Amino acid sequence: MANSNIKFKTNKDEKYIFCTCGSRVNVLEISTGKIVHCVEHDDQEDITSFALSCDDEMLVTASRALLLKQWDWNQAKCTRSWKAIHTAPVASMTFDPTSTLLATGGCDGTIKLWDVVKQYCTHNLKGSPGVVHLLQFHPDIKRLHLFSSSMDCGIRVWDLRSSQCVCVLQSHYSAVTSLSFSRNGGTMISSGRDKICTVWDLKTRQAKRSVAVYEAVEGVVLLPEKTDLSQIGVKSKDLHFTTAGSKGVLRVWEASTARCVYTQTLLSTSIPVAEEDEENNPRGLTYLFHLPTSNRLVTVTAEHNILFYQLPGLTTQQQFVGYNDEVLDVKFLGKKDSHIVVATNSCQLKVFELLTNSCQILYGHTDTVLSLDVFKKDSLFASCAKDRSVRVWQMDSDSGLVRCVAQGCSHTNAVGSVSCSRMKASFIVTGSQDCTLKVWDLPAEFSRVATEIHQLRPRSTEKAHDKVKHVISTWGCPRHGLYAGSGAAAALYSDSLHSPSTQILGSRILLCSSSFILLQTFEGHDASVLKVIFVSRGSQLLTSGSDGLVKLWTIKTNECVKTLDAHQDKVWGLHGSHKDDKIVTGSADSNIIVWEVVELVCVCVQQELSNLLHEKKYVKALGLAISLDQPHTVLTVIKGTRSVQLLYNSCSGAKITEPVSFSRPSALLRYCVVWNTNARNCLDAQSVLQVLLTHLPPEELLQFQGARTHLEGLIPYTERHMERLDRLLQASMFLSYMWQKMRVAGAASSVDQDEEMDTTPLTQTQPLFFVDKDKAKGSSDERRGNDSDCGQDEDPDCCREEEQEEEEVVEVSAAQKASKRRQVESRTNGNHSESEESSEDEDVTDQTEEGMKNLSVSPPPLPPRSQTVS
Repeated sequence: MANSNIKFKTNKDEKYIFCTCGSRVNVLEISTGKIVHCVEHDDQEDITSFALSCDDEMLVTASRALLLKQWDWNQAKCTRSWKAIHTAPVASMTFDPTSTLLATGGCDGTIKLWDVVKQYCTHNLKGSPGVVHLLQFHPDIKRLHLFSSSMDCGIRVWDLRSSQCVCVLQSHYSAVTSLSFSRNGGTMISSGRDKICTVWDLKTRQAKRSVAVYEAVEGVVLLPEKTDLSQIGVKSKDLHFTTAGSKGVLRVWEASTARCVYTQTLLSTSIPVAEEDEENNPRGLTYLFHLPTSNRLVTVTAEHNILFYQLPGLTTQQQFVGYNDEVLDVKFLGKKDSHIVVATNSCQLKVFELLTNSCQILYGHTDTVLSLDVFKKDSLFASCAKDRSVRVWQMDSDSGLVRCVAQGCSHTNAVGSVSCSRMKASFIVTGSQDCTLKVWDLPAEFSRVATEIHQLRPRSTEKAHDKVKHVISTWGCPRHGLYAGSGAAAALYSDSLHSPSTQILGSRILLCSSSFILLQTFEGHDASVLKVIFVSRGSQLLTSGSDGLVKLWTIKTNECVKTLDAHQDKVWGLHGSHKDDKIVTGSADSNIIVWEVVELVCVCVQQELSNLLHEKKYVKALGLAISLDQPHTVLTVIKGTRSVQLLYNSCSGAKITEPVSFSRPSALLRYCVVWNTNARNCLDAQSVLQVLLTHLPPEELLQFQGARTHLEGLIPYTERHMERLDRLLQASMFLSYMWQKMRVAGAASSVDQDEEMDTTPLTQTQPLFFVDKDKAKGSSDERRGNDSDCGQDEDPDCCREEEQEEEEVVEVSAAQKASKRRQVESRTNGNHSESEESSEDEDVTDQTEEGMKNLSVSPPPLPPRSQTVS
């Protein structure tokens, strides 16, 4: 089957279902159809298998990177990860009933058992040839038996006490797909793609009976023994089992007689599936599971749809669509627009209930459905497809069930467009690739018999264009419609379709009056325009294009007032609700988005935010700006306040709504990545980041959506900003460095000039020389006499007086030297520098005294010092 890689589990209380989606496991709430949790591998490798423990406490996943991860799925938190010892990816895994042992089967042909409590590998079972694609423990804990199946189509029974394979059950000639055990554990039923089911007696380990089911079986379930299942043909107390396979229907079999006692009937099925097309049947079932608490059966189809059937009648209860494929058209349906009908790139139609996301899958067309349209009143809508047919469907307003009530088959080629009458449900118009238009009249009432389908006949046919891919629209005037082909012309027809009333040429969005005079031209899409509708009571236009954009235009001003960018591919489907309060879009990227018009609410909230900013109430403004997802406003608030810590306290508190408060730290982290890319805002980003990192534990940070990507995006820009700040710091110290160097250079030059100057400080107690004032006066008088008596002979008495003065000066100098020597000896013995300085002082003093020996007056003053001599 095409869907063998899809994995599906339910928890113990049957409130959630677990489904793989690439590198994620999505946890879907059954009651609302919404994804409530999601666990994802950081390496982005596809998940090959996963298992949920029987006590709902642990979820273990295996990826292609040979990594096993244990999750607390309620918190979407990884609690443990370890390497699988397998040499190839893990293909299957299962827990034992005690939730202690985990068995993993690899593509390398080995089976390993892990004690998840003590965290070690307990068994390594070898001997399976090829991929081990099926593993299941026996429900009786005391037996400690493990059943496995691999490429040899045999079922191996492993005794975990001896770690040996005790037997191989041989009955199938193709891959074994599922196993089901009876309540007492004595009987087992196996299913295979060889179109047989085998009943095994586990006491004798022999096959009791082989049941030919005539289809490739993907799932088998033993029905409960003590439940009244007479509605599905169970009338005896013998074992009965249900099969799901390539035919897409559930069938009930009696094990003792190998007889089919019930076959499920599906509505809206007109053409049975041929035997050779069973492998490609989109309705083929690939999985079957029993929910004992709610007594339901769950199946998964080849197109990834999940269907819930309620026992004992096997009535369809819920349906979930796992993959939409390319969406070609979408419309609102039902009272108060409670449903939407979707045409995808398949032959089925899907009707979604917006409240619960539950889906009805409508079968009837045998080829791709191309277009849809709904009637203004009643719950009727029409569809056309490549199978050259048009069908009319009706939804029951009470139960919400949809059935086909009419069909028409008169076109000779694919029908590309359909339009319903606007005033009342009286006719439909179709346009085909056979270049014709057809008008189909509808009956006044449709049969209430579910299996009866009214056959439509065309009232009139008209050749419209020479090219294909037509678009048709009817409006308020009940007898006129607009028809456009792939050429550049559009024609207006009456309902008789005899000849066009008017032709309009053009290829852009044109707005014309009733006289078909061009009023406005709207240009703004970068690619072709695919859909145009009127909204706001005709005052605005909504358009969708191949560029993935949806644009809202105001007709009066000819301006685009809003652009919705949420799709990645062509937007084929566009429709508005009756009250113009919602629109729905469907795109080739498989996404269906319902938009709600909240302009008035947004204006009020935006005004409140502006008031808070004007009043400088930054704490409240921050929460409101984050809830509106306005990063620039958040940055303005952060720049406007100095207390980032205060802002963080508001972020972690629930001041607006709980969902918003939960997302505030994650939103701030996402904003920091953007702010950090700009040097102007990097300091604010780093301040917010510091608060987040210091107040939130790493485990909580990693739980945020995309946290790992955000943190990795912060690193390179943060390193760049750090290098820039280092350069700025060095540059800021350059002037101070140069000033210090200049001071040192100047001091060195002055020392060189005054090399012989005494720089020791002066003290009053130690004068350098002694001055005799009286003799200094006499000396001065004598010098004046000498100056006046220049040329006369010297007096011998004068010479003697000078000799006496010199002797006195020498005596004074000797006394000073003795005093200085005593002071030097009293200092520290190791202080060599002071001794050197004293020696220098003595030398300077000696030189001074020697220079004064021949002077009778005091020497000239020395250069200025820091201290004065009295």
